[in-house]
Amino acid sequence: MLSEMFLHEGLALTDGEHGVTYAELSIIVGEISAQLRASGAKTVGIALDNSPLWGALDLAVLHAGLVCVPLPSFFSPSQLAHVIRDSGIDTILTDRPEFFLELGLATGQTIWREHCCKSYAEIPVHEAACANVPLGTVKITYTSGTTGSPKGVCLDLSSIEAVVRSLLQASRAHAHDRYLSILPLSTLLENIGALYVSLLAGATGHFLSSHEVGLKGAASLDIEKMAMALSMQRATCTILTPQLLQGFAGYLESSLLDLPELRFVAVGGAPVSKHLLEKSAALGLPVFEGYGLSECASVVSLNTPTSHKYGSAGKPLPHVDLKFAEDGEILVKGPVLLGYCGKPSFDRNGYWPTGDTGYLDEEGFLNLTGRKKNIFITSFGRNVAPEWVEKELTAHPAIRQAAVFGEGRPWNVAVIVTREHGDVEDAVRQANASLPDYARIGKWLVADEPFLPENGQSTANGRLKREVIWPVYRGKIETLYGEAL
Repeated sequence: MLSEMFLHEGLALTDGEHGVTYAELSIIVGEISAQLRASGAKTVGIALDNSPLWGALDLAVLHAGLVCVPLPSFFSPSQLAHVIRDSGIDTILTDRPEFFLELGLATGQTIWREHCCKSYAEIPVHEAACANVPLGTVKITYTSGTTGSPKGVCLDLSSIEAVVRSLLQASRAHAHDRYLSILPLSTLLENIGALYVSLLAGATGHFLSSHEVGLKGAASLDIEKMAMALSMQRATCTILTPQLLQGFAGYLESSLLDLPELRFVAVGGAPVSKHLLEKSAALGLPVFEGYGLSECASVVSLNTPTSHKYGSAGKPLPHVDLKFAEDGEILVKGPVLLGYCGKPSFDRNGYWPTGDTGYLDEEGFLNLTGRKKNIFITSFGRNVAPEWVEKELTAHPAIRQAAVFGEGRPWNVAVIVTREHGDVEDAVRQANASLPDYARIGKWLVADEPFLPENGQSTANGRLKREVIWPVYRGKIETLYGEAL
């Protein structure tokens, strides 16, 4: 796969001002690869903002046969320290070496280098750990998990390549495409979908800084900046989370912005409301929902221009085989993780239990119903997947986020993050009208703050951490249940 990427002509990567051609990228990757091998590096962490350099460093680590560990900027210092120890990182490539020096994680023997018109530091890690990593690992991607310590998902090159080739085919990527990266390249979906797919297609990857695309942290965005970046770069493809899509669709409703060249907007990372998808389509946004997880090397299923059904997560991609457990859990066979850092390797001849529930409809589209661990049972004995109810609530522009609870109760409560304008009461009423009685919201309360990675109440891709949200609002929720409905 790597060798094929360098066979193309034209512009490979750009930050909007400076760019490198495919021929230049091949040379740069070779130079960085040689420098890393000469340094004795084995496991390399990449901690930079989005840029062409990020892509070149990632490719160079793979080309050198080393293990690549993207370090998300939205991780806390303690999480980053855990990742560095857990994965056995011995070298960090970063544009903020002082941060790692202050944490006591680096030796101070900094070597400054410059490639792709950008400077970065190569710094050894102080007392690098000897990590237990499965044989064949080329990339370790860290999920935020359900606790403060992220889990390292170990992937081999063949698994990554299988997903890249499936996405190349499904999205009909071609050499004239211009991918604009909005999400951090340290997230696996963006790494694979925006970098690897675009390069294998011979397209141009536009990697602007997070500031230039309006991204603040992991979940806050200046929608106008993002929209203008898509317009100025004449983007044909991009990847969004549901929250970003909701904000973007709202912006387009009140602006005159036209994006005629935008042809493929992939949306994933968390459940997407069918109403939001239909609204986006009415605005002319070519939105295609997908489903995946890090343990399966990113994307498992995806809607495409030729096979599309609103409300579904698309059809399974060619590289996977799906089956379902008796309780509806989705089981995946195909390219899956080698194992977790420090954990026994996974038997790759079996099916990976995703923890998500769903089903294939009569047309072969995957429909998601929720997280297995999140399903609660009401006092009337009915099973409720809270994600289903939350999708209906957040379809309304007045509601930014919602967390639904109702275990052992006769009716459900929603903790709602509101937007500045809009009638939340009416939004709840509309959502209830589309739900059966046992899934409806009886009462709701306004959240003290958004559910964000920074406060530990969501993952980077927007999945709620209910086990963190519940204790924060338990008292208020119990008060609501003490009141008459």
